[in-house]
Amino acid sequence: MAKTSEENRIESLRGELARHDELYYRQAQPEVSDSEYDALKRELEDLEKQHPELFSMDSPTNRVGDDLRDGFESYQHRQPMKSLDNTYSKDEFFAFVERVEKGLELEEIAFVVEPKIDGVAVSLTYENGKLIRAVTRGNGTEGDDITANVLSIKELPRVLKGADLPATIEIRGEIYMRNDEFDRINAERNAAGLEEFANPRNLAAGTVKMLDREEVAKRRLNVILYGLGFCEPQIVDAQSEFHAKIAEWVFPVGERFWKISGADEAWASIEELDSIREALPYPTDGAVIKVDSLEQQDLLGATSKAPRWAIAFKFAAEQSETTLENITIQVGRTGVLTPVAELKPTKLAGTTVSRATLHNQEEMERKDVRIGDSVIVEKAGEIIPAVVRVLVEKRPNNSIPFVFPAECPACEAPTQKLECEVALRCVNTECPAQVRGRLEHFASRQCMDIDGLGEAVVDQLVERSLVSTLSDVYRLTFEQLLELEKFAEKSARNLIDAINRSKRADLWRLLHGLGIPQVGASAAKDLAKAFGGLAELQNADLEGLIEIDGIGEKTAQGIVTYFENPKNAANLEMLYELGMDPVTPEVPSGAEAIFDGMTFVITGTLPTMKRDEAKALIESKGGKVAGSVSKKTTYLLAGEAAGSKLTKAEKHGVEVLSEASLLERIGK
Repeated sequence: MAKTSEENRIESLRGELARHDELYYRQAQPEVSDSEYDALKRELEDLEKQHPELFSMDSPTNRVGDDLRDGFESYQHRQPMKSLDNTYSKDEFFAFVERVEKGLELEEIAFVVEPKIDGVAVSLTYENGKLIRAVTRGNGTEGDDITANVLSIKELPRVLKGADLPATIEIRGEIYMRNDEFDRINAERNAAGLEEFANPRNLAAGTVKMLDREEVAKRRLNVILYGLGFCEPQIVDAQSEFHAKIAEWVFPVGERFWKISGADEAWASIEELDSIREALPYPTDGAVIKVDSLEQQDLLGATSKAPRWAIAFKFAAEQSETTLENITIQVGRTGVLTPVAELKPTKLAGTTVSRATLHNQEEMERKDVRIGDSVIVEKAGEIIPAVVRVLVEKRPNNSIPFVFPAECPACEAPTQKLECEVALRCVNTECPAQVRGRLEHFASRQCMDIDGLGEAVVDQLVERSLVSTLSDVYRLTFEQLLELEKFAEKSARNLIDAINRSKRADLWRLLHGLGIPQVGASAAKDLAKAFGGLAELQNADLEGLIEIDGIGEKTAQGIVTYFENPKNAANLEMLYELGMDPVTPEVPSGAEAIFDGMTFVITGTLPTMKRDEAKALIESKGGKVAGSVSKKTTYLLAGEAAGSKLTKAEKHGVEVLSEASLLERIGK
């Protein structure tokens, strides 16, 4: 039977919201503002209420966003770490207060109001006063263990002092980057010819998930604590008492905190916070309002994704009306065409804005954005200018819809839209814009880490036809570099030295830098460990690739297609002829490789070993440690408080090992 228009819209909204969740939580690269996202979610919620027969627990309306990422161990929260529902108007806020009063059968409720920090949620576990673990929100039930990165935050106490410390306590908070630190980092990147980061929230989110601990420390993250998770024994009866207690323990807490009574006082506090937020040293995008009493919080309970006793009031992003004078198309390293609005300059959040993102072809067509339109522009996330609305009533009579080019604006090659993609692409891999993008990616810190080969230098090299392939980088001479703008003998020598050093980069860095579809840093490390060399990977078939934990069918097909391309094969051969000699991961052999081909998952608290120690021990014996249990898991190494992974292991018939049995198998 054919689907109705409502069914099709529900399916479309679920897919669109899932894509935005992936961009926001996992990639830290949101395409739309919070208000745009929430508008889509509310439309979906309304449709699902009208059609309860189409209910699904997998709908974005019924789950917490998921920031779990490969390369990090996952850990189960002792108490679920839910997100907050958002509200954008005074009427909606007062409706929330009415629901709380009705639920508690009281007319006057005590609330607390505090800034909503725009960062990355974290849960810190202290046992007997010692910090033992820092975990992201993840999917609300379990998150990524980022303890090693969190230890770089100098203001965070490792050991608590006091007479009334609980045996175990989870303290929730937000990791963020100060505005002045964000400006410092971008100034350094600008001076080096590198692309600037979009906003503090995205940079903080990317930093806490970096595997390079030294780089994390250089970026100077901060944290503010504000929430109580699991606590045994219970030490406070109210949110305001908790705030005072953790301040006693020398935790960084918000400098603005109101305990008030009733809706009117709460609203006055929200307005006061809105009036001073520009002067705060951290990025804030709203206020969080919570019922103060912990007993009342328990009585109100929670939905599957958010507590009923708290809500986030999101401040309106600063907006400005202006004229869209033109639409230009940018071409990225993979050939994706991105529309950009060229605007009549307008003042917005203290800066002059003349360009704004239009995201992609599908999003632009949904809004029906046209040249000559009067548009509303806002700074999504306070930083990225975006066109959020078209004032159709002001549209000129001679207006015509914008047509995406059939030819690439950078090279005039044909464009095409692949099935199941929202983006239009240039099909010419020799397109100058793609060449620039590939070279910048290859040289970036996350890949080959060629210091000094940034965007400005790459532009000159491509314009002068000195490089067109990755291998051309290794043909550059000292004399050629001296001819570039802003290059002297020292800078030319430094770049040549950096290029030569990169010839001995880790194999995974080379694999990541090649730009193989779907292969990021995590997949590159899996491939490097599984194959040990580039030649072995080039000869791998689809079935062999899919067998590798963490490599799905889509990624495997992308790898096979990449190496089957004669141009790619020729470029790789030339790289090796020019001295490329990547460092391959050490793989145990013989008697040492007793866990070769086996996949472990670690859960719970082990008696004597930390997780990192257990992981290193397993890997030293040839095994691999994954973050979640699946049918490919060989063993589950379980300690105390094993949680849901133990249930999954039993479901899949996975053998469970204790720390003692693991050591016995190794012979210790």
